[in-house]
Amino acid sequence: MTRPAPLSGFPEWLPAQRIVEQRIVDSVRRTFELHGFTPLETRAVEPLDQLLRQGETSKEIYVLRRLQADAADPSDSGLGLHFDLTVPFARYVLEHAGRLAFPFRRYQIQKAWRGERPQEGRYREFLQADIDVVDRDTLPLHHDVDVVLAAADALSSLPVPAVTARTNNRKVCEGFYRGVGVKDPPAALRAVDKLDKIGPDRVADLLVETAGATPAQARACLALGEIAAPDLSFVDRVRALGVTDPLLDEGLAELAAVVETCGEHVPGTVVADLSIARGLDYYTGTVYELRMPGTALSIGGGGRYDNLASAGDVRYPGVGISIGITRLLGLLFGRGVLSASRPVPTCVLVAVADERARPAAVRTATALRRRGIPTEVSPTAARYGKQIRYADRRGIPYVWFPGEDGDEVKDIRSGEQVPADPQAWTPPAGDLHPVVTATAGDAAGTGGADA
Repeated sequence: MTRPAPLSGFPEWLPAQRIVEQRIVDSVRRTFELHGFTPLETRAVEPLDQLLRQGETSKEIYVLRRLQADAADPSDSGLGLHFDLTVPFARYVLEHAGRLAFPFRRYQIQKAWRGERPQEGRYREFLQADIDVVDRDTLPLHHDVDVVLAAADALSSLPVPAVTARTNNRKVCEGFYRGVGVKDPPAALRAVDKLDKIGPDRVADLLVETAGATPAQARACLALGEIAAPDLSFVDRVRALGVTDPLLDEGLAELAAVVETCGEHVPGTVVADLSIARGLDYYTGTVYELRMPGTALSIGGGGRYDNLASAGDVRYPGVGISIGITRLLGLLFGRGVLSASRPVPTCVLVAVADERARPAAVRTATALRRRGIPTEVSPTAARYGKQIRYADRRGIPYVWFPGEDGDEVKDIRSGEQVPADPQAWTPPAGDLHPVVTATAGDAAGTGGADA
């Protein structure tokens, strides 16, 4: 059998990287729960007609069907893998509304699939960590702050470079585009959303080609997109452009409230950036993009969606934000920034003098495990030197030696060997489990402690 080739865009981490991923996920989960979000998992597939309603995604959706599908059976067709977690969450809310307490706060840490062209930071299969708040009929603006504060806390607890939440409000953009006379504001939003990918000249062309803008209107739209500020000065800069519209006024007031409140709680983390648009059509107000220093790629984002979920006369407006776990890790792994202190969970290897002694070694391992110490028994009764080398290759820091006159445990890094009782011995806290750290030098400006 020839060696299989990897599938581009479907990452498979090495064991040490997987440990990093799990520690990151555990830390994010704990922070979300501290903010009152409850766990949820939805199915991997959704009806295609639901997935295709949400903006420019038709080329990216993976269709699901059985290899021996029956064309006459409707259950064998019309399904696609979800490309984000917001659309399935909205469906879930509609389906279970009668059993949920509103406002409903949930988090999901789950895989999604998107048929993008694979490149650095972009994958076809990826793990996301989402939080959302949904209410019935109306959703107060303070929830727009809640989600970004929770995301900021989650990221600041990780050993990663400090992340900035760049925020805008779609009402600002749509109101401004209407005020300057652009014929198709939603198309203008989709064009401006490509600023980072294709640059202002090509976006100006798109505004003319797809949104019906004149060259002068396109220049005005780009001038709006150039405004960014960490404080409320962005309001005066927008006003100085001389455009008026009621929706623009409403959007500026909402954006100012979000930036001001976030500035009090997480100063310097939330920045108004009027180039942020988000490509999905369901966003209606506040929008976010999470940026990490040294890259133009967002590692997360989200926003408010007032009309995504509705049943009859009842609406379920929501706001949420997503952290792209796989994208974040891919960027940091590629730069050699994140590492685990060892590639295995095991803290102790119990040595085996000969196969007759294996039952006693298993009893020792069981006693250590019952006290929460990750332990394994040596796979062979080789010479102790070989068992120590086996532990060293695996990254296991301690080797336990049973003895007739009492057991001993050896720290194979320092060579120190001391008497030990499996009912009482405990390793230093930093050795009990693998620790995730940011590499010295590359970690300048990291946001938090070890995970």
